[in-house]
Amino acid sequence: MEKIAFLFPGQGSQFAGMGKALADAYPAARRVFEQADQELGFALSKLCFEGPDDDLKLTQNTQPAMLTVSMAALAALRDNGFTPDYVAGHSLGEYSALVAAGGLQFADAVRLVRKRGQYMQDAVAPGVGAMAALLKLPEGKLDGILQEAADGEIVTAANLNSPDQIVIAGHAGAVNRAIELAKAVGAKRAVLLPVSAPFHCPLMKPAQERLATELNSTAFSDLKVPLVNNWQAREIRSAADAREGLYEQVPNPVRWMDSIRCLAAQGVGRFIEVGAGSVLTGLLRNIDPVLKGAKFGEPADLEKLRQA
Repeated sequence: MEKIAFLFPGQGSQFAGMGKALADAYPAARRVFEQADQELGFALSKLCFEGPDDDLKLTQNTQPAMLTVSMAALAALRDNGFTPDYVAGHSLGEYSALVAAGGLQFADAVRLVRKRGQYMQDAVAPGVGAMAALLKLPEGKLDGILQEAADGEIVTAANLNSPDQIVIAGHAGAVNRAIELAKAVGAKRAVLLPVSAPFHCPLMKPAQERLATELNSTAFSDLKVPLVNNWQAREIRSAADAREGLYEQVPNPVRWMDSIRCLAAQGVGRFIEVGAGSVLTGLLRNIDPVLKGAKFGEPADLEKLRQA
């Protein structure tokens, strides 16, 4: 029988209003928002449901907000009889995936990602770093571009999302040089991203070291459902591997395309994106059109899932 994976989105899929319909429709989802408000000591639910966008986009708010919406959606899915054979999450989404797999308690996860967001924001002064998306870069060109663009600074792959989408991160000057080089060798598009820090590159080392203290003082459990992690794009099941993966993903690239291919190799043919937006569903089609994806982020999505 075809296996199912739950996929959990990361930063960038947030929008004001997310999760409100879930909380209105499902008591289990509403309880998730209430717990997040209690754990964080402020009305995260109000920020999700009403915005404003400028506050929601702050990394230390975005990360717990996205996690909470994903966990509210997960609670609704479970109440309706949906369970995964595997889980995976994109960057921040790996925390959601670990909660779904039983490796991490939601209360711990929401506090961790709040601090993770703060540490990532603090790691690089505003204006020093940047990120850019390279779309349809000709195969085999990335390493040469990054090497030439660095010129004494840092620029590396941050998200290896699909055959047609690579995100790079590093010092702003190096990223801008890489954009021009990518265009020169035939990339369809190469554009700066509106982000507050250069995530998943070596400039995040200070954030990684600060987060290590939090991770080491948090209880992890062995996973009840296997997870494919960002750092190595491999299946993990142990508490130790779960903690190590969250530590190592901070300055290293998200190997999303390899993660999806790993899941497919395990017999997963159907994917449900759990939470806000449909970014991962779109990437899925680009990685392998044979794989079937659907999203669940609001009550209206449920009937489509049942039909699928």
